[in-house]
Amino acid sequence: MRFLPLCLLALMLTGCVREYHPISSAPSRSQQSSEPTHKATPRPAPVKVYTDATDLVSKPFRDLGEVSGEDCQTSTQDSPPNIATARKRLQIKTSQMKANAVLLHKCEIVSSTPGCYRQAVCQGSALKVSNQ
Repeated sequence: MRFLPLCLLALMLTGCVREYHPISSAPSRSQQSSEPTHKATPRPAPVKVYTDATDLVSKPFRDLGEVSGEDCQTSTQDSPPNIATARKRLQIKTSQMKANAVLLHKCEIVSSTPGCYRQAVCQGSALKVSNQ
């Protein structure tokens, strides 16, 4: 029974005997901002959205293929699908195809997609429009 208080006293003294090392101060804000910790990803090139084909009549362009963007609502508790998000994803995919414009065919919300409760879908054609 005398052994337990003796062990506790030894543990308490051990904590007091250890040498104290103060924590070095954190670097100032100017030092942190000068050295970025992550590499910045390049932004995709801006993609112009054409909703009417008559806007392209006087401009030379090349059709690069069909492209689509989606926003999925997986369950009834999730946020509803957003057409603006689907349209933005359409622009991102168009930019990845090295196109600078997209002719928007349609945007709609559908509910017959497997894996999604409801889904916003935008479809269009990726175009490379010349500046002539």
